[in-house]
Amino acid sequence: MNEHLLIHIVLLLAIAVAIVALSRRLHFPPVLGYIVVGIIVGPNGFGWIDKEENIELLAEFGIVFLLFAIGLEFSLAQMMSMRRQVFGLGTVQVVMTAVLVYAVGDLVGLDTNTNIVVASAFALSSTAIVIKQLTEQSEIHSRHGRSALGVLIFQDIVAIPLLILIPTLAITNASDNVLGLALGIAFLKGILVVIIMHLIGKYLLRPLFHEVASAKSQELFTLTVLTVALGAAAFTEQMGLSMTLGAFLAGMMLSETEYRHQIESDIRPFQDILLGLFFVTVGMLISLEVLQQHFLLIIGITIGIVVLKGIVLYVVARLFKKEGGVALRIALSLSQVGEFGLVLMTLAFTYNLLPLEVGNILLTSAVLSMSIAPFLVKFNGRIAKYWHKETYASSHSEIESNISESNEHLNQHVILCGFGRVGQTVSRFLTKSNKPFIALDMDIKRVREAHDAGESVYYGDAAKETILRAAFLNKAKIVIVTFSDFHASIKILKNIRHINKYIPILVRTPDDAHVNELIEAGANEVIPDTFEASIMLASHLMLMIGEPPRKVLREIRGIRKNRYHLLENFYPGEDDNPMEEHQVMKGIFHTVILSEDTFASGKMLGSLELERFDIQVEAIKRGSIRGNHPADETRLRIEDHLVLSGAPENMERVELYLTTGKI
Repeated sequence: MNEHLLIHIVLLLAIAVAIVALSRRLHFPPVLGYIVVGIIVGPNGFGWIDKEENIELLAEFGIVFLLFAIGLEFSLAQMMSMRRQVFGLGTVQVVMTAVLVYAVGDLVGLDTNTNIVVASAFALSSTAIVIKQLTEQSEIHSRHGRSALGVLIFQDIVAIPLLILIPTLAITNASDNVLGLALGIAFLKGILVVIIMHLIGKYLLRPLFHEVASAKSQELFTLTVLTVALGAAAFTEQMGLSMTLGAFLAGMMLSETEYRHQIESDIRPFQDILLGLFFVTVGMLISLEVLQQHFLLIIGITIGIVVLKGIVLYVVARLFKKEGGVALRIALSLSQVGEFGLVLMTLAFTYNLLPLEVGNILLTSAVLSMSIAPFLVKFNGRIAKYWHKETYASSHSEIESNISESNEHLNQHVILCGFGRVGQTVSRFLTKSNKPFIALDMDIKRVREAHDAGESVYYGDAAKETILRAAFLNKAKIVIVTFSDFHASIKILKNIRHINKYIPILVRTPDDAHVNELIEAGANEVIPDTFEASIMLASHLMLMIGEPPRKVLREIRGIRKNRYHLLENFYPGEDDNPMEEHQVMKGIFHTVILSEDTFASGKMLGSLELERFDIQVEAIKRGSIRGNHPADETRLRIEDHLVLSGAPENMERVELYLTTGKI
């Protein structure tokens, strides 16, 4: 590779772009696209990256950033709020799966080290695929979605000792006495590392990031994040532990700071590229020759993984008193091997804990289980309905009858889809105005608390037609969707419009990125949080400086009536991303200063016909005087400041025309 390094990198990137774009079109997870790229460029494909040390180096950096990204998304508060699913359901699932896989491995003659690695890897599921797919299907807050999330959180926790286990196995060679002693020392080291890094995170990182943030330099902030992540990885490696453990702990430390969201935003490009790089290296380890030679065995192992994990998950969920349909949906969602499993197997290759051929067979089977995971998650509802027709139907009919029987007298009511903070705020205004409403929410704890308090709140998925009919959609006056989830809102809109084409629908959205899609799906009004916050801030300001309340109210009504037209242009700054999609605030303001040599100087404003460029003249600043919306008869002078508004791509053309006269 060293002879034509740049050419090979360009080829790698070009193939990655093509394959990942194709996987997006086919609605496959990008993970599988990257794995295919690795198969193509690796030693078993065209051999562009054929040296073992190059593969190991790339894999190590990929794994480090994978674990850092997962640690960054890890939330202790979320873990504690779901402790029954995390420490109950999650613990039993991981232990039972690992024990059964170990027993199967022992029967087929795998040695102890290999068996421990395989049992640990196969007990874990794919956080990236499952959460992404459930979120897109608006199922992340459903009963099976919450349970699946709880299990995944526990698997992320249990990965910490597993990351310590792999290098320890490598130096002990599975001798019982030595292994026990080495594991004890390794876990003591692990506890020491966690304590040290917790103290560093608590007492050093906050002041450090406060100083870095005050410098207002994105490069410095990003560089600091990378330094912390790689520094933590280097520290744990020097302690004789896995450097991926350090990266995971670094992510956890940073997730607890107030800069978490900025870190996520800044690290996203590195995270996505390096996660892709890790999966490319996984693909490089897969041998097409091994796949061809052991095709039936690999398919059998893949099916065995899915069936075994599925049965364990189903049984465990039923033990925790989950309904049959819910238990089956949890099992289908989590029956694959995950990223952590691939990490453990890749580390095992590095430490020579997996025989090459056996490891390749198992790794290929693990990847294949991941490849079918999106489809199992996507169709988990249909499969559950087929296998649990009676219980599934009775459960849903019970929910529907509970809603309809409690509200059969209602007419001209409001249907609230979502009862989070926004939904609860809206409900208080409705209650104060004596307006009847029904609220639908998928958080069982929230619903129970609110219902016990006498609120008209019911458990039900507002994206299902049967639930909407039970809430008497055809008798309702208006529907308001308070979710911030775009996919959930679209699903709800389509089902409402299928039942009732004319009922008014009000939709909340965090920003203006999807306004057009929501309106096309049937929303009458779309309210972006960012705009409403700025409008309310401005209205409070105007009242505090003495403006008459009636005038302020009239201004606010005018802005809303014109669909935020007043706010559609803004002055871009250095930190504004020109590639960011806006569907309301899509134009910019730009000022052109006229000089003696400028083509437009001395000409009538109307004669320039700037409307050809789809540009508006907002104002002319002459000296210290600013005149808004100048007339076409205005003659432009030297030193005039011409304030323009319009799309960024049109602004360069009009400035060239004003300066040189060239179109």
